[in-house]
Amino acid sequence: MIGDALEAIPELSLIASATTRKPRPGEMEGRDHVFLSREEFDRWIEEGRLLEWAEYSGNLYGTPKQSVEDLLEKGRSVILRIELQGARQIKERRPDAEMVFVRAPSLEETRRRLESRATESSESVENRMATAIKEVAARDEFDHEVVNGTREQARKDMIETLKRIVAKGDENARP
Repeated sequence: MIGDALEAIPELSLIASATTRKPRPGEMEGRDHVFLSREEFDRWIEEGRLLEWAEYSGNLYGTPKQSVEDLLEKGRSVILRIELQGARQIKERRPDAEMVFVRAPSLEETRRRLESRATESSESVENRMATAIKEVAARDEFDHEVVNGTREQARKDMIETLKRIVAKGDENARP
């Protein structure tokens, strides 16, 4: 969905988040994530190198601050794939940020998708479901919402939403 938006809206850039989780098959260092050890991640926190960070499902995730600043200085809009804790930190630090909440059509569908991946233990699925319930309860904190039901509709809705956000940012940037 985000890949389609990046193709459709050339002004957008996706930030590769830093994480302590192991790479999944097909993921590339620097493109999908910056893979760090827990010690390296802790050092990045201490050095102030992360715009936001959070623990999710036993792993640490964060947004490299310099990557965001470099792209914003070039006049680009950036997309961060973050969860609720990170979104709250971003909103606190960058009140001008536009937040898009992406959710499955239902919690039952969230569970089905997690279980069908077959990459999570049953304990991990339960932990992720508890997190999903909290996230859905906080969706009013976001500026926009995209329901990830059918791939084609979610793709269309995400592109339309991001085009509106980028256009609004361009209007605000004009003298």
